Amino acid sequence: MAAFPFKLIELTHVLSPEIPSWEGDCGFEHQQILDYSNCTTAVKFHVQAIHMQAGIGTHMDAPAHCIPGGKTIDEFVLDELLAPCILIDASSLAHERWLLSSEDIYQFERHYGKIAAGSFVIIHTGWNKYWHHPLHYRNHWHFPSISQNAALTLLERDIAGLGIDTLSPDIPTSGYPVHQIILGAGKYIVENIANAHILPPLGAYTLCLPIRTKGGTEAPIRLIGLIHHVE
Repeated sequence: MAAFPFKLIELTHVLSPEIPSWEGDCGFEHQQILDYSNCTTAVKFHVQAIHMQAGIGTHMDAPAHCIPGGKTIDEFVLDELLAPCILIDASSLAHERWLLSSEDIYQFERHYGKIAAGSFVIIHTGWNKYWHHPLHYRNHWHFPSISQNAALTLLERDIAGLGIDTLSPDIPTSGYPVHQIILGAGKYIVENIANAHILPPLGAYTLCLPIRTKGGTEAPIRLIGLIHHVE
């Protein structure tokens, strides 16, 4: 059998009770239902239940998250969730009040060419370095984000979706324009991306695999990067 032509990159944070959440509370819990020691069958089982927020960890926002009547998680087909990936590395610029600007996008395009339609664009701010320090990662909702004009510029490129390695592309005081622009156009947003620094600026792909919940407006995902093996 021919070798798989891609190297797989894990872009998903591990879910646990300690991870950051939007409100700063515990957004994920594992409950033990049955342990091996009190299982009465010949084969012993350990059974768990999961209680979590839909928008926890590395997760996807569907249009219905803020657009009444918008597309829900279960209405996305796989072809829409596999996309060429563009990685805009702003980690040397980003700080807690930094905003991605249209000029940042134009500068990227001067180096790498215009962003192609159907691309999934990831903004790598480097903020994920605080992931294991939830108070700093949340930072009273002060973290790198994306400007309204930058979102409009990306929408002009007809991107498939937008991702970022922070809690959100918007901060609360902004009025959430990026959500309105991107989700309002039927696209999707991915938040809390891990390991974005491993991806190249272009040439990779991403596969976004949400828990397929009926009527879901948000869902935890497994986000996978695919990079061509170099011969």
